[in-house]
Amino acid sequence: MPLYKSIQAANQTKILIWKIEETFEELSKGIELTNRCQIRVDSMKSEMHRRGFMSIRQLLAQLGYEDKDLYYDAIGKPHLTDGKFISITHSFNFSAIIVSDANPVGIDIEKQRDKIVRIAHKFTPFEEYKTLANHDAIVRKLTIVWGAKESLYKIYEQKGLSFLHHIDVKDFSFDDGRTIAFIKYIDDDSNYNISFLEFEGFTCVYAIK
Repeated sequence: MPLYKSIQAANQTKILIWKIEETFEELSKGIELTNRCQIRVDSMKSEMHRRGFMSIRQLLAQLGYEDKDLYYDAIGKPHLTDGKFISITHSFNFSAIIVSDANPVGIDIEKQRDKIVRIAHKFTPFEEYKTLANHDAIVRKLTIVWGAKESLYKIYEQKGLSFLHHIDVKDFSFDDGRTIAFIKYIDDDSNYNISFLEFEGFTCVYAIK
């Protein structure tokens, strides 16, 4: 089973990344789905989505959880029945979860693609990145910023929260592997630790409040 990476972070937080190389049938071995989730996966038309769905269950199993231990609230945010905080992500042939005993968490995996440059103005002041050395560096940095904001949105999960206007990711160097971010929205002013790693043309970003 290709558990790609396991990271032990601060505050009793663990990150697991799976590289999806198996068939759907192989990923289903040892996994018992609830009736609701079985119906959901059976309705998926994309084989990659089906495999991604099951790879998440394999990641849960790595931490001793079953499918029945995971549920979603009315706005689609995942929760664990034991009260620990969880966030989930899937992109192409990688999936990941982050689980924390004590703090709200969010995680996002993104494939590094040129299209991020075209949509950058929608989520960050693009002028900040024009001084970077080359196009690849711009793509990498924008992907990290997007992943950070997506991770924060998963934690915050409130309608009206704007990536562009309400979430600020402080500048960083690639070698840092971390930065901080702030959400300023209505009466809330909160800050978060952001960590990131890059592998095989993908970027994984996770946030811990």
